[in-house]
Amino acid sequence: MQIAKKITLLFAILSAIIISLLSGFVWYFSNDFAFEDFYKRLEARVNIAAQIKLYEDDNNSVYAKMRNQYLERLPSEKEYIIEAGKPEIKADIVLPKSFYNKINSGQVARYRVDNHFYAGKFFKNSKSSYIVIVSANDPVGFRELKDLQKILIIGFFLSVVLSFVVGWKFSNYMLMPLRNIIKSVKRIKAENLHLRLDVKKGSDEMSQLAETFNNMLNRLETAFETQNNFISNASHELRTPLTIISGEVELAMKAIHDSEKQHKALVKIQNESERLENILTSLLGLAQSGFNGKNQPREKVRIDELLWEIKDSVNQVHPDSRIEIDFVNLPENEEQLTLQVNKNLIKLAITNIVSNACKYSNYKPVNIILECKSNIISIAVIDQGIGIPESDVQHIFEPFYRASNTNQFKGYGVGLPLSLNIIRLHRGSIAIKSQEGIGTEIKVILPIIG
Repeated sequence: MQIAKKITLLFAILSAIIISLLSGFVWYFSNDFAFEDFYKRLEARVNIAAQIKLYEDDNNSVYAKMRNQYLERLPSEKEYIIEAGKPEIKADIVLPKSFYNKINSGQVARYRVDNHFYAGKFFKNSKSSYIVIVSANDPVGFRELKDLQKILIIGFFLSVVLSFVVGWKFSNYMLMPLRNIIKSVKRIKAENLHLRLDVKKGSDEMSQLAETFNNMLNRLETAFETQNNFISNASHELRTPLTIISGEVELAMKAIHDSEKQHKALVKIQNESERLENILTSLLGLAQSGFNGKNQPREKVRIDELLWEIKDSVNQVHPDSRIEIDFVNLPENEEQLTLQVNKNLIKLAITNIVSNACKYSNYKPVNIILECKSNIISIAVIDQGIGIPESDVQHIFEPFYRASNTNQFKGYGVGLPLSLNIIRLHRGSIAIKSQEGIGTEIKVILPIIG
């Protein structure tokens, strides 16, 4: 069922419940108070009948005359006077015991059967005790209740129909922005990922939804472009060593009697094979770092201890490296230094950054500064190397991209992209600040989360 129909149906049901409750209250109180005036008129006649017929008074004839002249006679009005203690006479109907019990207790009793009403009261004169009962019909009040009942029933059904129509219009009006978003999203395909949804001004849910879709499309477009660039660059990088290897094999096969040429060709083949292996290893690591991390084991790791391990690892690969770790701004609470991470991946990411800093600074001092602020850990790696040209900074996280001033250094352009993927996998980010000829600062920011 569509959302609009669900909203309309729910709106109609709620309206029906509210209207039925309101109608019930109106009917209950109207039924309770509609005959109050008529009962009082009956009770007045009970008192007058008792005064005239049970008490000796010189004015009784005057009361009777005034009653006949000025007090209207009610439809089917009858009077019954019963001497207390004697068998109860039968009125129009057999009145219930509760009616007489109430009279005997000294209260005014009331009773109704459809449109016929009864009122009774206990009286006592000098001779005996009596029960006076007056009965009559009230066609006006009963007819008014019937009319009210019809009005409430008709009004109920009309209100339900009206609420259904209003609910349908209301739901269509409220869901129109959502339908527009759906239409716009359906038009967006892999060929036109540059299209975006119109975001209305405001902070309502529809604007937030459109903005969320646009952010998702930005990420998808970036991912598609990255994938295309990745495939193009990977194909080029893999083809180069394979071409060299193929050429050297042909050269070695031709130089059957020249051992020196064969040796040089084999050395070249070995070097290019190692290069190809390194490229494939880097590609595999780059692909694996794109996982969502849910199936990758995580453990609690102290970042300060991990930095010492990274320093030792880099020193083994680059014995001439000079790495200094600054722990001046460490927090007093050790828990702020502990992260729930995949240790191997985080170690690989930071090792790549530190290794690059050592390599591209010709093994000048490299400073690592560890800081903890609120729920964030930052690791700044600062070198005094060749720096990165301003035009190249925005591309250094693209796979296989190398800055224009790195030709004299061996590399494949996958270390920083791999590190960025790993840091993002841990909900972190990387910031970079560099000046050509002066040095580079790369800051890794990781949130402290469980």
